[in-house]
Amino acid sequence: MIAIILVAAGIAAILAGMVLFYFAQKKMAEAQNLLEQSAEKWKNAKRNIENERREAYLKIKDELYAKRKEFDFELKQEKAEQDRLRDKLNVKYEALAKKELRLDDIRLELQQKEREVLKMNDLVRLNESKLKVLYDDLILKLEQLSNMTRDDAKRALIATLEDEVKHVSEKWIQKVEQEARDTAKKRAADITVTAMQRYVADQVTEITSGVVHLPNEEMKGRIIGKEGRNIKALEMATGMEFVIGDTPETITISGFNPIRREIAKRSLERLVNDGRINPTRIEETVAKCEEELDELIQEYGKNAILEFNLQGVHPEIVTLLGKLHFRTSFTQNVLQHVKEVAIFSRMIAEELGLDGNIAFRAGLLHDIGKAVSADIEGPHALVGADIAKRCGESDDIVNAIAAHHEEVPYKSIYAPIVVIADTISASRPGARRETFSAYIKKLEKLEEIANSYDGVKKAYALQAGREIRIIIEEDIMDDDKTAILARDVAKRIEEEMNFPGQIKVSVIREKRAVEYAR
Repeated sequence: MIAIILVAAGIAAILAGMVLFYFAQKKMAEAQNLLEQSAEKWKNAKRNIENERREAYLKIKDELYAKRKEFDFELKQEKAEQDRLRDKLNVKYEALAKKELRLDDIRLELQQKEREVLKMNDLVRLNESKLKVLYDDLILKLEQLSNMTRDDAKRALIATLEDEVKHVSEKWIQKVEQEARDTAKKRAADITVTAMQRYVADQVTEITSGVVHLPNEEMKGRIIGKEGRNIKALEMATGMEFVIGDTPETITISGFNPIRREIAKRSLERLVNDGRINPTRIEETVAKCEEELDELIQEYGKNAILEFNLQGVHPEIVTLLGKLHFRTSFTQNVLQHVKEVAIFSRMIAEELGLDGNIAFRAGLLHDIGKAVSADIEGPHALVGADIAKRCGESDDIVNAIAAHHEEVPYKSIYAPIVVIADTISASRPGARRETFSAYIKKLEKLEEIANSYDGVKKAYALQAGREIRIIIEEDIMDDDKTAILARDVAKRIEEEMNFPGQIKVSVIREKRAVEYAR
């Protein structure tokens, strides 16, 4: 039994050894295979590296060849350019050499001419001495023949020449003055027409109304309130008069201040839309509308300044420009009007070779007095000039504002330019709207009042009714009566006519003496 076990164990050990040997042989075969593959990969990698090195070497060699070829080409070009410049310099050198030879010839020629001039000067001096002797002899003979000394003859000749020169100069001055007037008239017309043609903006008339439309007739009673307390509160808060007439569903707001009128209109419209109408609510609404309108005024003013990129404008002037948006003159929006006047002023000034910026600024500010005309008495031109002066504007601009209705004398050329631009903006078609019949009646009324006084020869209404000029009989009325007539006519116009701003009354008395030379 033990022998069998031993035999079995030996067989098993042999089998195990055989198996181990098999696996060992297999592993050795795999290891040998791996060694062979590694050797093959190493050969392939070495071969690839050698190929890449060879290709890189060939590529670098090709690039070096191309660079060398490019360098040779550039070198040839540079050499050719140097040859060209050398040829050009040689040509210039030859030209300079020829000019030097020419200058030498000219120098010799000038020396020859100088010698000739010196000889001629000697000859002239000799002739002058001979002429002087002849002149003295001639003067002596003339004095003997005329029985006059040399000084007496000079005085007589000078007197004759003075009379003749004076007569000729007067005729020449008259001719020059007439030509200057004709030229100036044509030039002025060309400049004005050019400015009007360059500014071709459409004119849209803005109609501001103090009328508020109501949703129904019952709203009128609510606006009036118990014992009229609501409408009284409205009038106290806004400073305007609310007219409730027979026109259905309509209330008219009456007042001279356009800003307060706009506040009143906005307040009433807001109260009507809200439906709550009582004194407390009225005061709150009016206060809120005042704040909103103040902000809107500032916005309009700033937009006007930014639109033209003006610098150094005083905040008070910005506010006044914004207020002009709510002011109209014969339905023409005043803010739009001053913008047009500024543009026209700059165009005319630049045509005349003047500073367009000064003219533009004067034109833009010329009507700022209208923004406070409801609060300050006096002509808006003078009021606006005072404001501009207080806000640091230049003297030329202040004078242009004050003189744009000819209430003060012109002190610079910019004042008449603003007057012309103002006239163009106000009189161009569509700018202002007034019935023709009312316009004619206004002018006729002014002339009728002036002609009703004794001693008046002629009366003319000018500047769309802003001025009345009266020419009187100089033999009937003296200077004192002239001043009295001007005061009487102005007082009667104030009593009998309604007009915005002011009307200038000019009484002219002159004596002319006219003769004709035939």
